[in-house]
Amino acid sequence: MSRKIRYGMVGGGRGAFIGGVHRIAANIDGQIELVCGAFSSDPQKSKDSGSDFFLPADRCYGSFEEMIQKEAALPEGERMDFVSIVTPNHMHFPPAKAALEAGFHVLSDKPATLTLEEAKALAEIVKKSGRLYGLTHNYTGYPMVKQAREMVHDGKLGKIRKVVVEYPQGWLATRIEASGQKQAEWRTDPKRSGAAGCIGDIGTHAENLAEYITGLQIKELAADITSFVEGRALDDDGNVLLRFDNGAKGVLHASQISVGEENNLNIRVYGEKGGLEWHQREPNTLLLKWIDQPMQVYRTANGYLGKAALAAGRTPPAHPEGYLEAFANIYRNFAAHIRAELEGTTPDPLVLDYPKIEDGVRGMAFIEAVVGSSQNNAAWTSINA
Repeated sequence: MSRKIRYGMVGGGRGAFIGGVHRIAANIDGQIELVCGAFSSDPQKSKDSGSDFFLPADRCYGSFEEMIQKEAALPEGERMDFVSIVTPNHMHFPPAKAALEAGFHVLSDKPATLTLEEAKALAEIVKKSGRLYGLTHNYTGYPMVKQAREMVHDGKLGKIRKVVVEYPQGWLATRIEASGQKQAEWRTDPKRSGAAGCIGDIGTHAENLAEYITGLQIKELAADITSFVEGRALDDDGNVLLRFDNGAKGVLHASQISVGEENNLNIRVYGEKGGLEWHQREPNTLLLKWIDQPMQVYRTANGYLGKAALAAGRTPPAHPEGYLEAFANIYRNFAAHIRAELEGTTPDPLVLDYPKIEDGVRGMAFIEAVVGSSQNNAAWTSINA
């Protein structure tokens, strides 16, 4: 195949934050091109946004329904290959369903859907369609996260005993949604965000990171979530005890009212032989701790790393890589998988390393369990994925 993988975007028009992140990530490796979009629920804003990206006027659609219908009618050599969904949560399921049923692959922002019921329905649609579905849990794209995963998988730490994962932010410490702040408005609105606020927005990243690195699944949890800011409809802080399927125990803390914190996602994993520690603020460093040896410092792009970590890096050691590059790794792998499908070839196993619909279902089951547990005085609650 001597062309780029083509995609259309739903959402992400003028004034949107995450749409720009997705477009940068898709473009980094030169393998993907934006060819069309329905960038807003406002048809004129959608068309205006498309002109910002120098797209032809006839490929800037007034709705996702129109985009999918008209793209499906184009010759195979012109139409988009996949749909990127970058809308608020309540608009993840409808375009994903429509795109899959029309024969297009889907890469969606997280969480996968508004409810667990929708997520399970979407999993059936993915299976029936035979199309690919990816989810942008972008923190799994960091090289040192992949290194941590490989070391746990290879048994370097021994049997995992404890996991501590945290995602504190402070940007919602006051009720900024009342001032018209767009990102805060929809994230604190149950109709657009879903049953959870903080837990759905960033708690799912922490849950996904813990399961990705350890290869374990959370079996049950006890959660206490709170809306500290007066008048806020959804939680802005959560504290969760975890029980994993191998007997390991864990603690998950997610907060958006931790004053002064930025995006301080971090994780510590402890096994019988050793432990590891990774911080999103210093993403190119992985700390390894041992019972009878000094602490080791692993760094990106060095030859001692595993294949997945090396493949995820783009620059020589000490050249900073971060959020955008990790995001781009999700896009690169997803596009490479699509290319293999189009060419009828077997993809490299490293290409298959991106979050899929199963991760989306688990994320929604995690949200439902957390909310249910907290409503029941932090009772232990099973994850129904």
